[in-house]
Amino acid sequence: MTISYIGIGSNLAQPIEQVKQAIENLADLPETSLLDASSLYASKPQGPQDQPDFVNAVAKVETQLSSLALLAALQQQELAQGKIKKRHWGERLIDLDIILFGDEVINLPELQIPHLEMVNRDFVLLPLQQIAPGIQIPNQANITTLIERLPEQFIFPIENLVNSPK
Repeated sequence: MTISYIGIGSNLAQPIEQVKQAIENLADLPETSLLDASSLYASKPQGPQDQPDFVNAVAKVETQLSSLALLAALQQQELAQGKIKKRHWGERLIDLDIILFGDEVINLPELQIPHLEMVNRDFVLLPLQQIAPGIQIPNQANITTLIERLPEQFIFPIENLVNSPK
């Protein structure tokens, strides 16, 4: 069994509901158990700014699948949920990325783990820290150090939207 962390994002068609549905669907993956999921976070787009803000989360799963089999299962889940990808770093209905797969380092054309951009993305690091405090990122630093290195943070928990004064 391997512990894997999945980054989840959406900014189309009720993104909060899309992310919640994706988390629920992870429990249905073959030979995989959903162990935990972070809170939902809102974030500004990393790519083109003429698109809605994103909703992001990170889920922790335990799987007997290989990394490539997990990738294929996640891609099937994206398609089943109606994935739409209009442009690079653009808006999307749902996006599921393997950000960590045990302590493995994988460098294949179709899969790079740790996820190549995770160390620069607050919308990955902060939710990951919530469910895996102190985790060591292979070939990097621990999560706390990586967060401290971020030049800025652009995300905030979704609850802040609900509880913020009008």
